[in-house]
Amino acid sequence: MLVDDQPLLVSGFTMILSTEDDIEVVGQARNGREAVSAVDELSPDVVLMDVQMPVLDGIEATRLVADRTKVIILTTFDRDDYLFDALAAGASGFLLKNADPDDLVDAVRAVAHGHALLAPEVTSRVIARMTEGGGAAPGRHTEALSRLTAREKEVLELVARGLSNAEIAAEMFVGDATVKTHVSNVLSKLHLRDRVQAVVFAYEAGLVRPAS
Repeated sequence: MLVDDQPLLVSGFTMILSTEDDIEVVGQARNGREAVSAVDELSPDVVLMDVQMPVLDGIEATRLVADRTKVIILTTFDRDDYLFDALAAGASGFLLKNADPDDLVDAVRAVAHGHALLAPEVTSRVIARMTEGGGAAPGRHTEALSRLTAREKEVLELVARGLSNAEIAAEMFVGDATVKTHVSNVLSKLHLRDRVQAVVFAYEAGLVRPAS
């Protein structure tokens, strides 16, 4: 489902997505309030959600629907508070509005299959926020990290550095299925919802640190 108050953008996104055999655009909404009602009525697997909209903005709408659907926030990153408020509201992904069509399609598929989407621009902002005001606080995550095997910690570190499952598999010389199992175990043991939360956890725990 597409949520945006700019008809031209909605038409463009609909055209791109509708050409894919495995994706169906089931509905549209022009503001957050319409989006909440449409989610209740249509039960979409994924919602592409604009941030700045009349009546109810995309952040508040995400907060109201994130327990029933997966949300990809469409943002130009003009304001960092939008990014982190959306993350806290339960968004599963972030995408630039000027992204390539293939990136849009890949994002919808990834989030639909339970993955989180962290664009490089988002990752850098998350890292910056995690290191503000004194940086990471690993002590409070020590017990949680102790639940992971050495291999699972390695996978978590690579996830936090922005690598995909395929890239992690190549780095560790294992199969994609093995990486998926490790990622699933990490999320389960640390009680994390998705890869977005895993990145935040890794930096908060001091498992990885930003490059100088």
